[in-house]
Amino acid sequence: MKAFFEGIQYLFVDILLTPLDFLRSLELSSWFAANTINWIFMIICTAAMVYWIKQLRIFDQAGTEGQDTTAHSFLK
Repeated sequence: MKAFFEGIQYLFVDILLTPLDFLRSLELSSWFAANTINWIFMIICTAAMVYWIKQLRIFDQAGTEGQDTTAHSFLK
């Protein structure tokens, strides 16, 4: 049983998380490069929010959005 958990430890620590170790060591020379993953997630979230707001505006201008309180049965 111990070998099973050591195998999981080896998989995550020595194989899957190696790129994150590289980014951690990169922090001493370049903070922006070390936070590359964060920048990518912020760009993805910003693009998703812009798309969502654009879709909300399209439905609002078309008048198809139900904003009355009877739109959901539990609000009656």
